[in-house]
Amino acid sequence: MNAAAPRQSYAARRLAVTLAGYCAFINLYAPQAILPLLAQEFGAGAAEVSAIMTAGTLAVALIAPFIGTVADVLGRKRVIVTAMLMLAGPTIMAALAPTLHELIFWRFVQGLVLPPIFAVTIAYIGEEWPAGEATAAAGLYTTGASLGGFSGRFFTGILADWVGWRYAFAALAAVTLAGAFAMMALLPREKKFVRSAGLLESGRQMLRHFHNPQLVATYAVGFGVLFNFLCTFTYISFHLAAPPYLLSASFLGAIFITYLAGSALTPLAGWAVTRFGRRHFMIGVIAVWMAGILLTLASPLPIIVLGLTLCAACGLICQAVSTGYVTVTAQAGRSSAVGLYATSFYVGGSFGAAVGGIAWTLGRYPACAALVVAMLVIMAVIVATAWTRTAATASPGPIEPP
Repeated sequence: MNAAAPRQSYAARRLAVTLAGYCAFINLYAPQAILPLLAQEFGAGAAEVSAIMTAGTLAVALIAPFIGTVADVLGRKRVIVTAMLMLAGPTIMAALAPTLHELIFWRFVQGLVLPPIFAVTIAYIGEEWPAGEATAAAGLYTTGASLGGFSGRFFTGILADWVGWRYAFAALAAVTLAGAFAMMALLPREKKFVRSAGLLESGRQMLRHFHNPQLVATYAVGFGVLFNFLCTFTYISFHLAAPPYLLSASFLGAIFITYLAGSALTPLAGWAVTRFGRRHFMIGVIAVWMAGILLTLASPLPIIVLGLTLCAACGLICQAVSTGYVTVTAQAGRSSAVGLYATSFYVGGSFGAAVGGIAWTLGRYPACAALVVAMLVIMAVIVATAWTRTAATASPGPIEPP
């Protein structure tokens, strides 16, 4: 009986961190598959309705750097569970929003309570698991986050066709609330947490990260990763909803099955970094990503899906390698270093959706694809010139999937 209890506790922790990733990301990207439907309902253009995505990612970017410092003072489980309980509120309000502007507002509020879930869960894993087991735990978190990102888009698209998008959002709120109560029961209170000296000292540590050129370069790469994802997968939905494809919300949601390829390949990134070196591997992945975005300009739908699969896989791999580089480059204050990376990552997503809207207005999807290619070139230059060989073979860290 006594031997079984630790095993049950260990299994509960593993399930808890998986649920944390799932419940956070099932909400963040859920509207992406139904943006054309929302544009039709609210009588808005593609650029205007894409603000639904911009609002969520911008809110995440604004709050992410401060969550690390707050959690360093208040503790881990308390912050994670409270945020998950709070997340259900704005999700319900989004389902009830009578206007596009109100929907955008509640998406912004929703984004404010997401970083306490995923950023603090990463810190919890790093502190509470033995070093030899933390990578496996991070893999579970990543799996949950990837499945959440996929499920949010996929099931929202299906439910939007069957019962309407408002009921789809209400279903997301119910799943989130159930996940919060499960986390409350399953996640043990932290035992190895060392309380920070205070918010002021944590804030100073955060500012010191900007004096590290390797971290700044990695933040720039993170900016580009979500910029490309939001620009690609937001406006490909409008492209495929228009003639000659005329795909429904369900089919647009199914397009995000391409994300599963990235989830399957990401665990191999550690081996590839060790085999080829971090810089060379990243540049190669960016080159394949560029080929993928060019394939999405083809006319046959299967070729477009192949291109999106390459984009998803390469983007998730780039995210894993970049996050890993943050954790090995930051010698102190890793929680705040990850928080700053999350900020640059989600600021990039906000710009990707917003600037992509301008590109769409000027030249439809081909202009969006050209914008992504330009950003990929910039990312490759940053990696080639600014990343050093230091810690070049360190393993990737846990990722926040786009």
